[in-house]
Amino acid sequence: MNRSLLPLYGLKWNPFSPEVPTEALVVSPRLEHFGWRLEHLVREGGFALITGDPGTGKSAALRVIAARLAGLRDVVVGVIEHPQSGVSDFYRELGHLFGVSLAPRNRWGSFKALRDKWHAHLDATLLRPVLVIDEAQEMPTAVLAELRLLASAHFDSRALLTVVLAGDGRLTARFHADDLQPLASRIRVRLLLERAAPPELADVLRQACTTAGNARLMTPELITTLAEHAAGNLRILHGLAADLLAAGAQREVKQLDEKLYLEVFAPPTDKARVPTTPARAGRPR
Repeated sequence: MNRSLLPLYGLKWNPFSPEVPTEALVVSPRLEHFGWRLEHLVREGGFALITGDPGTGKSAALRVIAARLAGLRDVVVGVIEHPQSGVSDFYRELGHLFGVSLAPRNRWGSFKALRDKWHAHLDATLLRPVLVIDEAQEMPTAVLAELRLLASAHFDSRALLTVVLAGDGRLTARFHADDLQPLASRIRVRLLLERAAPPELADVLRQACTTAGNARLMTPELITTLAEHAAGNLRILHGLAADLLAAGAQREVKQLDEKLYLEVFAPPTDKARVPTTPARAGRPR
């Protein structure tokens, strides 16, 4: 939606865009509890996991978690931007994130430089650096195994790093493989995001409108309709709402309602069929 149309509805931002401010994202009780457990995990180090089907809110949950952890004293949060990287590029990205000069061709040197950096951070602050990885199902097995070795020292008795992995069902399926079972056994905190019930989706829409500046942007009936037609999927819900907001702005309607919903999403009616003249029957013999 064009930013110039936001004043039409008294909105500070598009409430259904992926670019809403982090503080405007809905934090469910389960996500709040997960964040609280992560804060304690950071003091000890280890692995955490967020899983769920596409569109159930993994990336939004990571935004909330990353902001929450970054607010802790003496915690440095790094976010992996390219999970598909091989081992060498993975070390390059780690070096950039944590300010360590690495030579990726020398894996032992890179491995040692990072661990020395984290050891020093631990000794100075008693807290750990945090690495956040979205779409972790795309990571090569060799990189996940390298990450497991990087994250601890002293025969696995001292954790140097907190890692938050997020991915869909392919990631949990991969953990059954022999090569990744050692990593799977180290996951201490888990959050499974499932399809949401219509009342939960309705709450999401109400909060999105309120935080954006217009609690009356949608009628209650429209909120219920959208929540019931989103198949429990947050991405579908926001997509439907964004389409309606754009259509409402184009028509300059004062409030989004079910009438607009039917105009935008109702299936097109079949055109009346033109009757054809039946062929003239031949004369009976």
